[in-house]
Amino acid sequence: MSKEVKAINKMIRTSSQKLNLIVKDIRKKDINAALNILKFSNKRVSKEVLKTLNSAVANAENNNNLDIDKLFVKEAYVGKSLRMKRFRPMSKGRAFQIIKPFSRLTLVLEERL
Repeated sequence: MSKEVKAINKMIRTSSQKLNLIVKDIRKKDINAALNILKFSNKRVSKEVLKTLNSAVANAENNNNLDIDKLFVKEAYVGKSLRMKRFRPMSKGRAFQIIKPFSRLTLVLEERL
């Protein structure tokens, strides 16, 4: 029986589309490969994904006593979270809305047999 370990980051300050560009690269990858991809990525949001991955690895090691060398990213998915709404004032008393989205990231790790 293989154990799964989960880590969730609920408030990442980027759109889910931009976050998914990074997350799709680490799906089904070994932990060491996924860490290297995230460390050397030029995207700003890759630091947040790296934090979440490190949290999942720590959960696996400390809470479930899994072997870190055998872990891989089983699932990684992105969802929408809240949206901050801001207004940009324009001429003649008008205002345009600026939407600043947040995303949530869920990583599921599993031990290979």
